[in-house]
Parts: sequence; C-alpha cells; structure tokens
Amino acid sequence: MNRTTTSPFDIKSATIQGLTMILRSVNMGVIEADLAARVANAGDLFTNAPVLINVTALTADGTADKLELTRLSNLLRRHTMRAVGIIGAAGLLLKQANALGLMEEVDVLPRPRNKPEEPPVEPASAPTSASTIAPQAAATEIPVLADLFGDAPAVIPVAPAPAAVAAQAATAASPKAAADFKTAPTMVIDRPLRSGQRVYARGGDLVVLGVVSHGAEVIADGNIHVYGPLRGRAIAGANGDFDARIFAVAMEPELISIAGTYRTTDKPLADDVRGKPAQARLDGEKMLIEPLKS
Repeated sequence: MNRTTTSPFDIKSATIQGLTMILRSVNMGVIEADLAARVANAGDLFTNAPVLINVTALTADGTADKLELTRLSNLLRRHTMRAVGIIGAAGLLLKQANALGLMEEVDVLPRPRNKPEEPPVEPASAPTSASTIAPQAAATEIPVLADLFGDAPAVIPVAPAPAAVAAQAATAASPKAAADFKTAPTMVIDRPLRSGQRVYARGGDLVVLGVVSHGAEVIADGNIHVYGPLRGRAIAGANGDFDARIFAVAMEPELISIAGTYRTTDKPLADDVRGKPAQARLDGEKMLIEPLKS
C-alpha cells in the first residue's frame, strides 16, 4: 500500500511546552484568588496554556484526596488554561484524574542547553573488554508540554551570530572537532521589534540589536541579549533551562520570565536597574535582577 497517497493521516512525534502547577494547598478559595491575581498580572502568558497539575507535596502530607480536582480543572478552563495531566497522584485522586482524562505520572525533564560533551575518563588499569564495560544509558526526553509561543514571524530576517559562524568554520576544517563539539544555534535580530511582533529562538540564544518595544515579545530556549531598551516581554529558558539569563542595556520590561518563573511591572524595579544595564537570573525559585558591572 502506498501510505503517502492512501493514508488519511500521519502520526509524528512532537515536542510541546506548557505550564506546571505545583500545589502546596488544597484550599480552593486561596488557589482561586491567587490564580486570578497571577493571570491578571501576566497578560496573555497563560492564554491557551496546557497545564500539568503536580500534587506530589499533597500526596506526601496526606491531603491530596481532599483536593477538588474537578473544580480546579474548571477553574483553569475559566482562565483559558487546560489541565492535561497530573503528577504525583495516588488513590482516590488518581481515580478522579483518570475520570477527567488527565495523563498520569508524566515525566517532566527540563532540557539543558547543548554543551560540548566531555569524553569519559577511564582508569589506566581498567580492562577494556566488552564484558567489563557497562553501556551508558542514553537520556530520553519525554515531550510533554505545549508550545505556547509559536514560531518567529517569517518576515523578520535572521542571521547567524559571528560566534556560530566561527564554530561552523572550525568544525568544517576538522572532522574530529565536528564530532566532538556541539553548539546551540543563536538567532540574531538586527532591527528594532515593534509592538505586536514576536520572535522565538528555538533551541538556543536570542540576540536583539535594538529596542524591544512595549507590546513586543522575545522568547528563547536559552539566553536573551537585548542591545537596546527592553520594554516589552522577555521569556528566557522557555524549554525549562533554569540557567538561562536575560540581559539588556536598558532594563524596563513589561514582563520577564525564566523557566516559568516570571515577574511583571506591578512590582517596580529597583532604581539601580530600572532603565539601566542589568541582567535577570534565577537563584533557586527566586528571580534576581541585578545591575551589570563594567
């Protein structure tokens, strides 16, 4: 059978990105109030987002069965989000999740940025026969979350960064280097971004050589560098990279987010960083915005 001409559909793998709601309380009144406040301050960051509900802490303290899961699912839907899975559930709560059609025990693995791989070091006296060397298990990445942000607009030209060009030239000249060295792509935008424009650097860093205006949005799986005023929204580490950072020569954003931890302008920036060269990074679950020191 010629599958390409007769099959009514194709099934292919896909990686999706979204949100994880980590619950520490079963008090729905408190959850509703807190969620409403967060959504009000986040613009459309949560719009149409798939959500994984993590109840690991509730299961550990014995309160998970008291969670009103149907009410929580409806609450998310009212705020234009959709519960798609549950993590850490057991017993009665797991049965409720199954009845709601939620995926269970989803593995969420934040993807680190690509780095050069170091060759394994073996002891000099170690035997090298196949019977004495255990195979190294390959890391498996489970695609579980939905892409909230979409692709970069086709009308914006993209050029590789000089560092990326140099790396490509070096690997082309040396087959061994090409085998040993890996680098994530860098997207360079060499013009200002106006309100309504959105750019996503999938799998690497984003460099903007100009202003990111109010209403514009820049997103990267890695770091974001803005060589101009950052007045719009910046979302770094979009695929879960907690080491990602946001740099700007004039930090005055509407919203910044790193690996799902976000901050809006409802809380004014400190005087030593507002409108000045600064960086944003994570320290655990806390976002730090610090001046860039010359």
